[in-house]
Amino acid sequence: MRKGLTLIGIMIFIALISLIAAVSISKFLHERINTNESVAQEALKTITVALEKYAQDHNGLYADTEAKLLPRSIGGEAQVPYFNKSYCGKTENGYTFSCNLKSTGYTLTARPQNCTTAGTKSFTVTTGGVFSQDTNCTASGG
Repeated sequence: MRKGLTLIGIMIFIALISLIAAVSISKFLHERINTNESVAQEALKTITVALEKYAQDHNGLYADTEAKLLPRSIGGEAQVPYFNKSYCGKTENGYTFSCNLKSTGYTLTARPQNCTTAGTKSFTVTTGGVFSQDTNCTASGG
C-alpha cells in the first residue's frame, strides 16, 4: 500500500475546506448586516427623539436644520444640545442617512450603501416618530 495523499483525497480535503469557508463567510456577512441594520435604526431613533424634544421645547416647531440640535463645540447652534453627533448626509456602518427637516415636520431615511454587503433594508421615520422599513433594498450608492 502506498503512503501519501492521492488526488482524490486532496480534492475531498479542498472541497471540505471550501464548504467550511463558505458557511463561515455567509454567517459573518449575515451578522454584519444585522449589526449595520441595528445601528441604523438606533441612529434614526436618536435623531427622532432629539427632533421631538426640540419641538416640545419650541412650541411645536421642529428644527429645520441639524445644527439646531447639535452643540456649539462641533459647529452646532444649540446651547443645550439634543444630541452630540452629526448624522445627516453622513454614512455610518454601511448606511447613509438623509434628513429632510422643516419646522412643520421631518422625514429621516437610512439606506444601505450596498444591498448585499451593508444591509438589506431601508428605514424611514416621519414626523411623530412613525417608523417604517422597506425590505426591497435600494442602495444609496446606486
